[in-house]
Amino acid sequence: MSEFTGESARLRRYHELPVWVVEDHQEVLPFIYRAIGSKHLPASNISFVHFDSHPDLLIPVNMPADTVFDKETLFGELSIENWIIPAVYAGHFSHVIWLHPTWAQQIREGRHHFLVGKDTSTTTIRVTSTDHYFLSDGLYVTEDQLENQKPLQLDVIMVKPYKLCNNQEENDAASSAKKPKLALEDTENTASTNGESCSEGLENDSVTQRRDQTCLQPSCSCSSESQECHTSVSTGEILEILEKGDAFVLDIDLDFFSVKNPFKEMFTQEEYKILQELYQFKKPGTNLTEEDLVDCVDTRIHQLEDLEAAFADLCDGDDEETVQKWASNPGMESLVPLVQSLKKRMEAPDYEMVHQAGLTCDYSELPHHISTEQEIEYLIQSVYYVLKNLPKPTVVTIARSSLDDYCPSEQVDTIQEEVISVLRSLYGPLDVHLVYSAGPTSS
Repeated sequence: MSEFTGESARLRRYHELPVWVVEDHQEVLPFIYRAIGSKHLPASNISFVHFDSHPDLLIPVNMPADTVFDKETLFGELSIENWIIPAVYAGHFSHVIWLHPTWAQQIREGRHHFLVGKDTSTTTIRVTSTDHYFLSDGLYVTEDQLENQKPLQLDVIMVKPYKLCNNQEENDAASSAKKPKLALEDTENTASTNGESCSEGLENDSVTQRRDQTCLQPSCSCSSESQECHTSVSTGEILEILEKGDAFVLDIDLDFFSVKNPFKEMFTQEEYKILQELYQFKKPGTNLTEEDLVDCVDTRIHQLEDLEAAFADLCDGDDEETVQKWASNPGMESLVPLVQSLKKRMEAPDYEMVHQAGLTCDYSELPHHISTEQEIEYLIQSVYYVLKNLPKPTVVTIARSSLDDYCPSEQVDTIQEEVISVLRSLYGPLDVHLVYSAGPTSS
């Protein structure tokens, strides 16, 4: 499929594909809204293809749902982890495809169908998904508690590195015959294996099992056990998803290729372990009733509210009496050694930052995988082969995520150059806007 049909036929077209490069990921949303306002994107039924080491699918916990209809106020409320679902509630995104590297597994693999709407009791945005990702943040409510419901299809797909066998022995004839010849700058020389069936597929741990999967490239045998010459992403089902939409936005966070957990560098190993204990989310069992799930979420909300109140209190004063008062609460005993350790290392601990770090320590740690140059190159190849089999997006957004130390600052510029090179090889001339620095440049 090279063109969308239906609503897309009435949309305006860009002369060159716009690529918006920002620093913090939520900063891409105004440019997507701008494309909607200029009629280059439809107001609804947009598919969102999201390469990232993080889902970014949380919700501003206390933000009134109606804030989404005041875009300037909305943009001021969003953070890097919670900017996509508000756009779903606003009616813009109907399908989200989270393509993640092997080290990022915050949401169960596969297809998720759930509702996004306004919680009638709190007037905030909530979801009906029972995945631990949403339960651990207290974002689940029952369907009958939601109004202005918007259905969302979320597909979670792992992208494995495309590993080239360039160092393969010449006398390994079988492997040599299958070795892929890749030239990013020469798309006509790439192997045309669209639709070739393969046993490699998406991971089996899924909500909905995927069928009729195709490999982007055939497997090739390598002489070294440390190299694997295949990608295992199916584009067939991605194409089916995109065909249901009227347009799609391609979004790439550069920490997809190499990612740090910045909080691991802020705290000692023992302090981080205490944060994990304090903020631990006890995963519920299986086959729970709605009542059980509501109880689980209520317990979690109270736990997080108590921790937020404790660290807010410590911001005002971290004397021993205040610490002991909060440490007397069930499950908060380890607050004492945490505060003692922090005060030994720093004159005035930033307890608000401590709480933000704790919120990332629920049922799993933030991804942390600083990639080698070779690993980055393998993932660049994987992204190329995924996109090569998909139609051209309407808009591309890129987040650097380097100032907050998620994408390593020493790698981000190189990764950005390679990603833009891939986009140019696939789509031709680009209208690149480096919003994090100077004005627009064209290429």
